[in-house]
Amino acid sequence: MNAPLTPAHVLSAQAPVTRATYDEVMFPNYAPASFVPVRGQNAKLWDQTGREYIDFAGGVAVLSLGHSHPAVLAALQTQAQKVMHVSNWMTNEPALRLGRKLTQSTFAERIFLCNSGTEANEGALKTARKYASTLYGDQKHGIVSTFNSFHGRTFLAVSVGGTEKYTKGFGPVPGGISHITYNDVDALAKAVNAETACVILEPLQGEGGMTPATDAFLLAARELTAKHNALLILDEIQSGVGRCGSLFAYMRKGIVPDIVTSAKGLGSGFPIGAFLSTKKVADVMQPGTHGTTYGGNPLACAVAEAVLNVVDNAELLQGVLDKEQRMRARLAEINSRLHCFKDVRGEGMWLGAELAEKYAKLGSKIVTEGHNAGVIMLTAGGGNVLRFAPSLIIPDADIDEGLARLEKAIATVIATNA
Repeated sequence: MNAPLTPAHVLSAQAPVTRATYDEVMFPNYAPASFVPVRGQNAKLWDQTGREYIDFAGGVAVLSLGHSHPAVLAALQTQAQKVMHVSNWMTNEPALRLGRKLTQSTFAERIFLCNSGTEANEGALKTARKYASTLYGDQKHGIVSTFNSFHGRTFLAVSVGGTEKYTKGFGPVPGGISHITYNDVDALAKAVNAETACVILEPLQGEGGMTPATDAFLLAARELTAKHNALLILDEIQSGVGRCGSLFAYMRKGIVPDIVTSAKGLGSGFPIGAFLSTKKVADVMQPGTHGTTYGGNPLACAVAEAVLNVVDNAELLQGVLDKEQRMRARLAEINSRLHCFKDVRGEGMWLGAELAEKYAKLGSKIVTEGHNAGVIMLTAGGGNVLRFAPSLIIPDADIDEGLARLEKAIATVIATNA
């Protein structure tokens, strides 16, 4: 029997929480910023002290519509007053509407709804192996991925991701997985064979350094998987839902995958994931083969439907490409003054500025100094790439102000680390 609360326990429970509380009560697997955000509006955040930040991180490419978008808030409030959860023993109207919207807007004929990008990739990989086994036999189970890729944190997904630091210390990884260098067509041709179940690629490597796939690489992946009766999975957890200037990035690449995975921007802050496929692929996943308790819950689906209603719009998507050019122009101006970037790459509102060689180890310091200057961003590629994934509808004035703050932060770091 639990002891009754003492006055000390009550006092502790009622005490204000601060950044220091994190170190007292949370697992130490993250190293959060020194401030605690409490309020957001589109591309801006405010912390406990009332300080304002321009948010170029977007919750790691999650906040497609920024903080507190009225369509998201309205969907949450309306659906929460109806039904929030029913279980997968039945279906629900928001899930059905979302499924219809996604199949009408993409190559897909079927979708599976889950809770995160990791789950979407895990389910897509399981589906690919089940498809290969069902049609061609158990020996056809190979998964081809790329070095420096990232596909999530569950054991299969993290093993398929080509970054060793994320699997080290967790024991033997699952078998049947091979990795090649991203954009290496020859290596891909050697890796895909009769025993390959699927190839999984990001159209643009995010965590790995904001490196876009070449047209030749994606075309080779499509042709080789078709030749060997394997499936092509495109991981669009970050690149999808308007992030690159089209509803999904594959739509501007001249290829059509067999499976595409989605999450992050699909819920614009509310947890949801999905993988989409043709009917032929989906048909191997009969009752009992896969499942999720919370996936496809009415609340998440209502939000995702609202997000798609806003994002899947030609004017908004063109605006993403226009904002990309504005950011590139401002980053070029910064570089002309500070000579701090080696390269700027990416697509739409998903850009990476690789630091010049002499500043390559200063990425984390620039991020921290950025907080002091009132701007939030991420790093990628081992820390030498500044990564930007703001709201797709970030106002131009916030782009300009945020990059002015970034320039101030970079100049400070360069001056103090000369």
